[in-house]
Amino acid sequence: MKGAARGFTLLELLVALAVFAIMATAAYSGLSNVLATRAALETQGRRLASVQLAVFRLEQDIEQAAPRAVRDEYGDFQNALLGGELAADRLILTRAGWDNPLGQPRATLQRVAYRLRDGRLWRLYWEVLDRGGLSEPRETLLLERVREFRVRFLQTKEWLKEWPPLASDEDHARKIREALPRAIEISLTLEDWGEITRLLLLPG
Repeated sequence: MKGAARGFTLLELLVALAVFAIMATAAYSGLSNVLATRAALETQGRRLASVQLAVFRLEQDIEQAAPRAVRDEYGDFQNALLGGELAADRLILTRAGWDNPLGQPRATLQRVAYRLRDGRLWRLYWEVLDRGGLSEPRETLLLERVREFRVRFLQTKEWLKEWPPLASDEDHARKIREALPRAIEISLTLEDWGEITRLLLLPG
């Protein structure tokens, strides 16, 4: 019958479905790539923020190092600054500038330490300087996936791997008890980003 409406044939429907499937697959693939890229960028952004915060805390503590020796829980003196590659705490120091917004009865100096344990970098601090008894530090996780944390100390023109320098006798040990190096070099080797190195000058 002339002029009657003509429907699609089965072949035409199959071709249309095939074209639609190809376009849908391409669109989904593109959207999936965009979402994966966005997730990767967000992960990298969080990682960058964590690394920056860890380096900032290290810089802040080192640049405010104070020549104040302390007594440990056994009553023995600890130098104002201690550190080295073989030490459990790679860096221990007394720092100034501990904020006290609530006006608590405590010093504005703070004893802090940095410890690498199971691929994680921790910052420790004690509530008091001279502990005079068993006093557990408070710990804050700074950074994960850390392969290595190294420090070097500049004494005049010589780099040392350990601080304080070796004392020749008890008098010399007392003299260097509150001595600080001229500068400290810190090196963080990360599992994903490799090595990050900073050279930091100390007060004075």
